[in-house]
Amino acid sequence: MTVDPGGEGLVHQLRHQVPLMVWLVLVWNLLWGTWSWANLISGVVVALAVTVLLPLPPVVGGARVHPWGLLVFLGYFLADLVRSAALVAWQTIRPGGIHHSAIIRVQMRTDSDLLLTIVAESLTLVPGSLVIDMDREHRTLSLHILHVRDLADVESRRAAVLAEEERVVRAFGSPDEIAALAHPPGEAPVGTGRRTP
Repeated sequence: MTVDPGGEGLVHQLRHQVPLMVWLVLVWNLLWGTWSWANLISGVVVALAVTVLLPLPPVVGGARVHPWGLLVFLGYFLADLVRSAALVAWQTIRPGGIHHSAIIRVQMRTDSDLLLTIVAESLTLVPGSLVIDMDREHRTLSLHILHVRDLADVESRRAAVLAEEERVVRAFGSPDEIAALAHPPGEAPVGTGRRTP
């Protein structure tokens, strides 16, 4: 008995495409605002068309979910979200307003496209900070941050970005990516999370 490698590749491809297709069908139905058989079937057709005609490049390595790390990441993220929203609201309505803002560049330790994207998104979703550039080659994020008092405050914000990176890597990273956190920014080994063609 022989095993068809093409069939095995098809099963592997379908395993990664099914969650995307389910998500697309869900979004399609949410956009229509009502659940019906017509919306469900048309959503499946649209999801098939999108995944077949516009395939996304595979994410090398993928994500690994570490339950405890995920809980820590989500806990800090929700706390930052509430605290920062309240702080930005107060800074906006107080008589003095926001006096100083800054653009900072932070050298990251992870080399994974997926992890860098999660870090950038989580930082941008928190009010008061916005990722304005990601230099993939040098592994740096540039952020615009509100209400900076002095240079010590800038360094504190830079440390907060590195702490967020660490939480993301401990929630979703591989053992090699977690080990890279022991190195100072700029000295972490390159190539643990991304392979070049």
